[in-house]
Amino acid sequence: MIQPTTNPTYTVISNHGFAEIVQNSFTQQRSLHAFSSFYAGDVLCTFSAGETLSQPTYLTVQVEEEKHITLQPEFLQYINHSCNPNVFFDTTTFQLIALTKIETGDEFTFFYPSTEWNMAQPFNCFCNTARCLHQIQGAVYLSDDILKQYRLTDFIQSQILKR
Repeated sequence: MIQPTTNPTYTVISNHGFAEIVQNSFTQQRSLHAFSSFYAGDVLCTFSAGETLSQPTYLTVQVEEEKHITLQPEFLQYINHSCNPNVFFDTTTFQLIALTKIETGDEFTFFYPSTEWNMAQPFNCFCNTARCLHQIQGAVYLSDDILKQYRLTDFIQSQILKR
C-alpha cells in the first residue's frame, strides 16, 4: 500500500480503520497513511480536544488565541506538514476533511500554518513540492497572497483580519 519515494522499508505500527500509522525504518519517522481512498470534501473523521493548553507545543493545534489542543484520537498527531496538503483540520466543526483526492497508501498531510498563528517549534520544510515555502513558522509570518492559496481555520482567518 505505501508508495515510498526513495524505497525505504515501512513498518505498519497500528491500524485505525481509515488510516494506519507507519514508520520509516531509515528515518524512524512515523506518518499517517490512508487505508482506503477519499474524494476532496470527504470527512475522514471527527476529532476532539484531548488536553487544552494556553501555550502551543509541537503536538497541539491552535483553536483560539490562547487555546491549543492535543488531538483525540491521538493517532491524528502523526499527520505531518506539507506545503501542498491533502487534509484540513476544521477546528470549528472538529472534522478532518480531505482537500484533494487521496488514494490508498497516500500519506495524510496538512499545512501547519492553516491552524497555527505563531508556532512553538518553527522548522525548515523539505516537502519538495512546487509550493514549498521552506521556512514554516506560522501564519503570522506569511503574506496574505500566500495564505489565500490555502484553506485556513476560522481562527487563522480572524487573525489575518486583525493585522
